[in-house]
Amino acid sequence: MAQEEEGRLHEVLAQVGASHDIKDLTRKLHFYDGWAPDYDQDVAALQYRAPRLAVACLTQAHPGLPHTALILDVACGTGLVAVELQARGFVRLHGVDGSPGMLEQARARGLYQQLSLCTLGQEPLPSPEGTFDAVLLVGALSDGQVPCSAIPELVRVTKPGGLLCLTTRTNPSNLPYKEALEGVLDGLERAGAWRRLVSPWTAGSWLPRSCRWRPGPQPRTASSPASCTCTKSRRGPRLRER
Repeated sequence: MAQEEEGRLHEVLAQVGASHDIKDLTRKLHFYDGWAPDYDQDVAALQYRAPRLAVACLTQAHPGLPHTALILDVACGTGLVAVELQARGFVRLHGVDGSPGMLEQARARGLYQQLSLCTLGQEPLPSPEGTFDAVLLVGALSDGQVPCSAIPELVRVTKPGGLLCLTTRTNPSNLPYKEALEGVLDGLERAGAWRRLVSPWTAGSWLPRSCRWRPGPQPRTASSPASCTCTKSRRGPRLRER
């Protein structure tokens, strides 16, 4: 039994590694279409905690966020973030993803009020400016997926005073992307687009994260575990994972 589990783990690690090696977005989305039916059980085998940690960071940064808050899950995949949000009582969830296969799995969960096919970085999000109380993007900030240039689009759809939570990988192959991402995030902060709420932290071998807020009328500050980073933004709060 132990050998079977070890063999399965090696298979999953190979699948994850293959996904990281694909830099062409069209090929990557096709890869995720094929992976979608097995995705949940594969990442569970790796004890993937990013969705849970991101939602925890969101609620710690804004403990008063009402359960009726309108939340956008960008690159929602199969809906793992929605599972965590629903467990904390949030009921108004929208999701977007570039993979039809992933959206099919997310739709089957029945947790989203609206799901849309959208390839962020190639097209704008299908929402007006200032729509969402909180926006999360968990696990898709890496080379060949969501480009750093798409971050302002997340800002655009966040309400003034809203939160944004982002996550990215810190493995060596993703460090150039992470450095570029930090430059974009810090530039937006210098421009007054948001303000950090939580400090950086690392979540096991997978992801570190941070939190930013988009300033609105009645700015708030928040603290979180030493492993998190938070900021305030001019249009609204947001959490980001590094």
